[in-house]
Amino acid sequence: MVEGIVGTIINIFSGLESIPFGKELLVFIISLMPILELRGGLIAAALLDLNPVSSYIISMIGNILPVPFILWFINSILEWMRKTKQFSKIATWLDGKVEKHKSQIEKYGFWGMVLFVGIPLPGTGAWTGCLIASVLHMDRKKSFLAAFLGILMASIIMMILSFGILKSIVG
Repeated sequence: MVEGIVGTIINIFSGLESIPFGKELLVFIISLMPILELRGGLIAAALLDLNPVSSYIISMIGNILPVPFILWFINSILEWMRKTKQFSKIATWLDGKVEKHKSQIEKYGFWGMVLFVGIPLPGTGAWTGCLIASVLHMDRKKSFLAAFLGILMASIIMMILSFGILKSIVG
C-alpha cells in the first residue's frame, strides 16, 4: 500500500527528478508527510535508486523536523479546528485516531511511544505518536526523545526493507 502511494507521488512530482538534488528533495518531502513519513521516504529513495546513506540522513531529517511543531502546537491547532465549520470533521477524525491508539502509549508511557513510532505499521509513526502524546499532555522533552528513538528504530527496519528486500525485488 505505502509503495503504491509513494510511486504515485513520485510520478506526480517526476519533474523534480530533472533538477539537481531533485530526487533527494522528493525523498525529503515524502519524509515530511504524515502517514508516509520516513517509511515512504526510504521506499522512494530505493525506487529512485539513491545512495542509501544520504537517503537515510535525508529521511531522518524530514521525519524529525515536524515533531517539535506537533508537540508544541497541535493542541492549539486542534482546538481551533474543532471550532471551525471547514476543519471540524478533520479534527474529529484526528480525535478518533487518538482514541484508537492512545491506550498503547498510555499503558507503557515513554517506551510505548518509542515502540508506537518505531514499528512501521499503518497508522503508527511520529506524527500520530506526537499527536497522542500532546493530547495526553505528556512531557514534551521526553516525547521528543521517544519520537526520535522511535524514528531511529523505524529507520533501521525500513533501511533493511527498502534497500534490502525491496531493492532485490525491484532492482
